[in-house]
Amino acid sequence: MSHNTNNKRLLIGQINGLFGVQGWVKLFSYANPRKNILSYKPWHIEVDGVWTTLEAIKGREQGKTIVAQLKGVNDREVARNYIGTELYIERSQLPKLPEGKYYWDELTNLEVINTNNILLGKISYMVDTGSNSVMVINGDNEHWVPYIEPFLISIDMDKRQILVDWDENF
Repeated sequence: MSHNTNNKRLLIGQINGLFGVQGWVKLFSYANPRKNILSYKPWHIEVDGVWTTLEAIKGREQGKTIVAQLKGVNDREVARNYIGTELYIERSQLPKLPEGKYYWDELTNLEVINTNNILLGKISYMVDTGSNSVMVINGDNEHWVPYIEPFLISIDMDKRQILVDWDENF
């Protein structure tokens, strides 16, 4: 999914529940692997139009979810106020990728054309299917194109365009 709010901050997750009675919260993580959300500190949140930081002092995987204890939050009722809060990080916190590798949000809104030079649309978001990533492209139709060879031919970040081997009718 596209979670790019601007060039500086990136949506990394959301507080989506409570865990226990001591103010711990459950997190939905967009990081890969999911537990990496805990390695980004601090998180940034927007409250009434003002950006502030939020610090997790403890965190871990708990079954299929991620849980964290927030600094200054030691009570379930206080933690309840954070449910729905989106967690952002500074883009500068992300590791630099090797040449030719991209973060998903960098691909969002790139034009996608096929080998017949037909515009399929723009990437709306990316999906991890388990076996590979998929570009969800919206134009006249919606296309789900695997983000792997042999379908992915090239990425031109200067042109903001991706060339794929994909039938426009599929």
